[in-house]
Amino acid sequence: MTSPRYSPTTTPAVQWPLVLGLGSMALLWPLTALTGVGGTGAPRALGIVGLTALVWIGVVGFGRVARPVLTLTLAGLVFGLVATAMSFAFGGVGLPGENAAAWTVIPALAVDSLWGFVAGLIALAVQNARGEAR
Repeated sequence: MTSPRYSPTTTPAVQWPLVLGLGSMALLWPLTALTGVGGTGAPRALGIVGLTALVWIGVVGFGRVARPVLTLTLAGLVFGLVATAMSFAFGGVGLPGENAAAWTVIPALAVDSLWGFVAGLIALAVQNARGEAR
């Protein structure tokens, strides 16, 4: 008799190392700022967002990743948490009580999660097109 944990009818677990790895792409923001790669302003932002989206959709869409929408939604949340932590550490969004817009943290996390959700839908569509959806 097999354990219910390994039963083919159970929902596969989220691959947390993958979620954390994809979310850590938020480190591109301070890295590109420190090195000057990508310039400044909109070109740098579009480059980071575009590269992140391509990597997320490519890894999850072409990989054999179960639960792509949940995986990338969580990766988006991790991305937002890492970006917020880096912003607190290196400047940007201030700590509560300072003259900064700390109230923007929650909307930013929501937007990053939504961005991950949309990327997850695209990755699921890629998996479906390849015949590998779970």
